[in-house]
Amino acid sequence: MDYKYLSNDLDIEKLKSLTADERLVLCSEIRDKIINTVSVNGGHLASNLGAVELTVALLSVFDYRKDKIVFDVGHQSYPYKLLTGRFDEFDTLRQEGGISGFPRISESPYDAFDTGHSSTSVSAAVGLARARDLMGADNYVVAVIGDGALNGGLAYEAINDIGHNKSRMLIILNDNEMSIDKNVGGLSHHLANIRVNSGYLSAKKTTESFLRKQLPVLGKPLIKFIIAIKDFFRFIVYRKKPTIFEELGLLYYGIVDGNDTEALIKSISAVKDLQAPVLLHIVTKKGKGYKPAEDTPSDFHGVSGFDVETGKINAGSRSFTSVFGNKMIELAMKDKKIAVICAAMAQGTGLNDYSFKFPERFFDCGIAEEHCVTMAAGLALSGYKPVVAIYSTFIQRAYDEIIHDVCYMNLHVVFAMDRAGFVGNDGHTHHGLYDLNMFCSMPNMTVIAPRDYKSLQRALEYATEKVTGPCAVRYPRGSEAVNTYDDKTLNHAVMSEDHSDITKPFIASDSGSDYCIISIGAIYNEACGACSILEKDGISGKHINLTVVKPLDEELLKSLVSGIKYVFTIEEGIKTGGVGSYLASVLSEDHDVVNFAVEDPIIRAASQARQRQLSGIDSVSVADKIRKTLGR
Repeated sequence: MDYKYLSNDLDIEKLKSLTADERLVLCSEIRDKIINTVSVNGGHLASNLGAVELTVALLSVFDYRKDKIVFDVGHQSYPYKLLTGRFDEFDTLRQEGGISGFPRISESPYDAFDTGHSSTSVSAAVGLARARDLMGADNYVVAVIGDGALNGGLAYEAINDIGHNKSRMLIILNDNEMSIDKNVGGLSHHLANIRVNSGYLSAKKTTESFLRKQLPVLGKPLIKFIIAIKDFFRFIVYRKKPTIFEELGLLYYGIVDGNDTEALIKSISAVKDLQAPVLLHIVTKKGKGYKPAEDTPSDFHGVSGFDVETGKINAGSRSFTSVFGNKMIELAMKDKKIAVICAAMAQGTGLNDYSFKFPERFFDCGIAEEHCVTMAAGLALSGYKPVVAIYSTFIQRAYDEIIHDVCYMNLHVVFAMDRAGFVGNDGHTHHGLYDLNMFCSMPNMTVIAPRDYKSLQRALEYATEKVTGPCAVRYPRGSEAVNTYDDKTLNHAVMSEDHSDITKPFIASDSGSDYCIISIGAIYNEACGACSILEKDGISGKHINLTVVKPLDEELLKSLVSGIKYVFTIEEGIKTGGVGSYLASVLSEDHDVVNFAVEDPIIRAASQARQRQLSGIDSVSVADKIRKTLGR
C-alpha cells in the first residue's frame, strides 16, 4: 500500500517539517502499517498502537541520529522502527532474517540499547547520560518506560540514583494503566491517584467540547488562550502534592495526553532543556485506533495473527500453558495449601481461570520476579506450597533469590517455567535456554522436564505432593509435538505401562545396541525422529527419555546403557554446563558420550522447529551426527 507520508524517504528533516494536520495523517498511516503487518506476522499490537503519537512527537523534537532514545522492553518500538529507516523491511518483522520485534543495536545505528526484558531503560539511559557528560557531548538521552515496567525494582534503583546524581535526561512515563495484565501494587494506586487528582484529560476534553458548541466563533481562540495559560502553570509554576518521583529527586511534569501529538511536542519541548533529570508523565490508550485492541488490550498484547476486519485472533490449540493452568485448578481444589504466584502474567502463564476460582490463593506481584521468589519463600516457611509461574527467560532475573532465599533453606517452592527452550519469533532475548544449567546446579533442587501433556500433569502432582524441597518444572512454548516418526519400525520396551513413575527413565525404544540416545524432556520427539531415520538406515539403538533430571539414579542409568559404546545426549538448553555435561561425567568412563545441545544462544527470530535445526538438535541433524560418529 502506498502512503502519503510514511516511507523510507521520510527522513528526519521531512518529519520535523510536517504540519500538525500532516502529523495526524502520518499517525494514521503508521497504525495501518502496524495492524496489517502484525495481523500476518504476529507480534505486539496493543502497546505499539498506543505509542504512535508519542513516537512521532519524540522524533519531531529530538534527532535520532545523535540523541539516544531507550524503549523499555521494546513492546512499543514498532512506530520507531517505521520512522527510522526500516519501513521497507517492516514486512519482515519477526521473521527469519528480518527485523526484530525489539530494539536491536545490531539492526540499526538508531537503536540505542537492546531490550526485551522489563525495567531496564532508565538504568541504561543513566549510563548513556553519564557517558555523554564524561565525553563533554550535548546529545539528549530519553528513556521511555511504561507504568507496568516501572513496577520492576531495577527502575526504582535507577531513578533513585539519577535523582541523587542529577544528570540531565528525560524519562517518559507512558502510563496506560496496564503491563500485559492489569497493573497491581502500590505504584499503580499512586499513579491512579495522580490521574484522578489532576483531572487534566477529562477536564480538557469537556471544556474544549463546551466552548466549541456554545461559542462557535470565539471558542477556538479562547481554547488556545486557556491552553497557553494552562501550559505556563503546568510546566513553570504549578505544584500539587509532591509525587514519589519528586521525593526521589526528579522534576515531575504531567499529566499529558499521550495520544495528542501536538500536546506532546509542546510538553517535551518545554522540559527538554532543563538541566536536571525530568519525568514527563503521559497517559496513552493501549490499542489506540483499532477497536478490538482497545476493548481487550490484554488479548492483543502479543498475538500470533488475527483477522483485521473482524478482530478475531488466530485460535490457539491446546498447549502446555493451558494444561498447566487446568492442572493447577485441579490440584488447588484438593489441597488448600497450594498458592500460585506470577509476575504480571496471569494470562500468559495460563492462570486466568485459576485467579478467578481461587483469588485468595493467587498473588500477582507485578513485574517483580525477585519479589515473587522471596515472597514464595515466606509462604513456604509458613506451611504453604507456593507455585511460582514465570517464563524461563524471566526467571533468570531471580537467580540470587532462588539460591539464597529458597535453596539454602530447602524450602518447598515449585517453579513452573513456561517457554523453556526455543520460543520462536520473539527471538533470543526470550528463549528459555538457561534454566537447566541454572537449576541443576542449585543445592537441594529437584528438576523435572516433562516430554508431553501427561508427564507435565504428573510432574505437577509429583512436585506439589512428593517433593519436600525446591522443585523446578520446565515445559516448552506451544502445543505437544505430534509424532512424525514411524514408531512401528521400533521395538518399544516400556518400563511401566502407564509411564506414571516419572522418577524413572522412560525407555521409548530398544531395537539394538549400536547407540543409545538419552533425551531430556520435550526434545523427546526429535530424538524419536532420529531413531526412526537411523532404523531405516539399518542402524539400531536405544532411546531413553529423562523426565526427572535431578536427582538422578546414576546406577540405574548405567545399567540401562550397559554394553552400548556410544551414548548421545540431547537437550534444548545450553551445552556448556548442561545436563549432557553431567551425564558425560557419569558415563564417560565406560562409554563414548556425545552431547547435542545449543552452542549459540543468540538464535534470532524463526519458527521453533527452524531454531532447533539451526542449533543442530533436530532429528535430521542428530541422525546425521550419529551416523558419522558410528562411521556408517
